[in-house]
Amino acid sequence: MQPFWKTTPLEAMSPAEWESLCDGCGKCCLSKLEDEDTGEIYWTTVACRLFDAGSCRCSDYANRLARVQDCVGLTPENVRTIKWLPGTCAYRLIAEGRDLYWWHHLISGSAETVHEAGISVQGRITAHEYDLAEPEDYFDHVVDGEP
Repeated sequence: MQPFWKTTPLEAMSPAEWESLCDGCGKCCLSKLEDEDTGEIYWTTVACRLFDAGSCRCSDYANRLARVQDCVGLTPENVRTIKWLPGTCAYRLIAEGRDLYWWHHLISGSAETVHEAGISVQGRITAHEYDLAEPEDYFDHVVDGEP
């Protein structure tokens, strides 16, 4: 029998199936800068104020959209249009008709393999947004490519 992510379109997944696709990498919770002229995305190692850097999870997931003005809630409707989703993101992979990587917890059976494989941002956060006084401060945390 095929796993649900191979047989169920994103739009038809149950809420539990949808949520289980998140691999826990934490990359969605990092601040990203966009060049207004080119549309190019620059990744930073600055985490959202609700991001728990140890677990790579939101500390208030249920209320994040109300508490963080620019938080983007991923939905089956928008994952196909968000250009900054990491190339390893399960939502993006499934939307593109690709399979999950070996380190994804639905494959490996462990939520730790995303960290063990070096995919998550665990140990790579250099600041939280509340640590930065000015918008220009984000430039000190830009990284080459995805973190």
